[in-house]
Amino acid sequence: METTQAIGEGLTFEKVWAAIMELRESQKETDRQIQENGRQMRESGKRLDKQLGELGNRFGEMVEYMVIPNLLTKFNELGFTFTKAGRNKITDKEHDIFAEVDAFLENGDKVMVVETKTKPGIDDINDHIERMEKLRKYADLHDDKRKYLGAIAGVVFGGSEKTYALKNGFYVIEPSGDTFNITTPTGTYYPHEW
Repeated sequence: METTQAIGEGLTFEKVWAAIMELRESQKETDRQIQENGRQMRESGKRLDKQLGELGNRFGEMVEYMVIPNLLTKFNELGFTFTKAGRNKITDKEHDIFAEVDAFLENGDKVMVVETKTKPGIDDINDHIERMEKLRKYADLHDDKRKYLGAIAGVVFGGSEKTYALKNGFYVIEPSGDTFNITTPTGTYYPHEW
């Protein structure tokens, strides 16, 4: 059989084969471009994730600077007598205890540990529960008999997140006009002491 035999009207085997080979080369180039585009998108995604993380940290700092200066006053209005406020970092390598605290309010017999988030989620509340347990362990190791209480401050609280925080015994701090309100766990919920 001749390779130049007509396959269809005006088409020869050589033309079809050349078209197939051209199509294969074109597909290889398309695949290469898709891989390159995917790599660029992953790099862009990483940069965007980093930028969003930095932005989230800035929002968190903003919440801390807006809330912390007035915490003593607001909690004292609720009947506490906190005399000292600040940030705190606990490190005890021997007992594997590490905790960073956004706001630490103190008096002679109580400590209020406040975690600040832009938009607190269930995971943030669970993290704060773990933090409180670590702080209690650290306090016990250092003969600190004070009662530890917890609070979560946030710019935006979802209804289920607020309920979950209150259910776990946390005070909830959220904006209200020019200042903020503190919701106390009441009713079936009560302030948890660690």
